[in-house]
Amino acid sequence: MQGCFLALREIILSSNEEMSVHWKWKLPFFCYKGKNLCYLWKDKVTAEAYIGFVDGALIEHKALEQGDRKRMKIMGINPNKDIPIKKLEKILKLAIALRQ
Repeated sequence: MQGCFLALREIILSSNEEMSVHWKWKLPFFCYKGKNLCYLWKDKVTAEAYIGFVDGALIEHKALEQGDRKRMKIMGINPNKDIPIKKLEKILKLAIALRQ
């Protein structure tokens, strides 16, 4: 799990030079130009990693699920499989476009 989170951190930070990481609400939050963009967390039920996207409800992508959330959508990541980097990069671009 730790390796998965570290890889996700590097992928997210390298997606844009304006990206930074901060600790907020006991979570690693990734910010674009100082505005919250996404965060990393571990699902309590499935014990899998996920990336939560702030304002994800405004992003349309089949890899994102909303569940009972009103504002956020998440992208589940299985730590035992390869990270879908192309999908993640596309979703990050969509999320960044919302912040510009």
